[in-house]
Amino acid sequence: MRIAVTQFDPRPDPAANAGHIASAAARAASDGADLLLAPEGSLVSFLTDPSAPGRAAQPLDGPFVGALAEASRRHGLAIAAGTFVPDPDSDRVHNTLVVLVDGELRAAYRKIHLYDAFAFEESRSVAPGADAAPVVELGGVRVGFATCYDLRFPELFRSLSAAGADVLALASAWVRGPLKEEHWSTLLRARAIENTCYVVAADQIGPAGIGRSAAFDPFGLPLLDLGTATPGYGCVTVNPERIREVRDILPSGRHGRLRIDPVPAPVALPVS
Repeated sequence: MRIAVTQFDPRPDPAANAGHIASAAARAASDGADLLLAPEGSLVSFLTDPSAPGRAAQPLDGPFVGALAEASRRHGLAIAAGTFVPDPDSDRVHNTLVVLVDGELRAAYRKIHLYDAFAFEESRSVAPGADAAPVVELGGVRVGFATCYDLRFPELFRSLSAAGADVLALASAWVRGPLKEEHWSTLLRARAIENTCYVVAADQIGPAGIGRSAAFDPFGLPLLDLGTATPGYGCVTVNPERIREVRDILPSGRHGRLRIDPVPAPVALPVS
């Protein structure tokens, strides 16, 4: 299985961002990729404009997801990308990762861990999801999906591994800050090692995102790093034999003694 990663700085225009992902899908298909992973919030530029998700949010059957579905269908590969979807129960939105396979919506994960840290308050405009992060089988390989700040919660990734994930795929908009780049690379590698899974992550660049889209193998060996400064693209190969080899050497997934619940109970967060 091959996974392509696109790293870019989303613009204020959702159609332009969908076009970027569609172009990356064409390149990924030509490289023989089975999945294209794009960043969190690919719908619209939002890291320096927290009100943008509310203005740009679209339903799952709207034009942004529709354009990704068409690209998935045309190029014959799965696409995973972040968007924002209106919350029917409040004036907030859901930070949503969609997974499209052969043009069909296979999963829509509403981010459960909201980034109220480093002076950023995502919960002011985003409502938390209440469903477990998904595992989707692609070409015989099971891929578990998560979003950005989820990376700091190892139990979520353990639950994906327990659900059979061989690959952990993260769509992110990792905000610049003190030691944030170190945290990013350290946590990605840790999630790979502790779950003996491949980890693949797509991140935003721009004035607030760090970039550094990356991949690690199940032993924590680096496979990809797209750097910080410019838009980027890369491909990694997932080898099921490598997963089996590492898990034979390090069978930690079979040694856990604590129960991992799939998702916490929904938490009521203030709107303002």
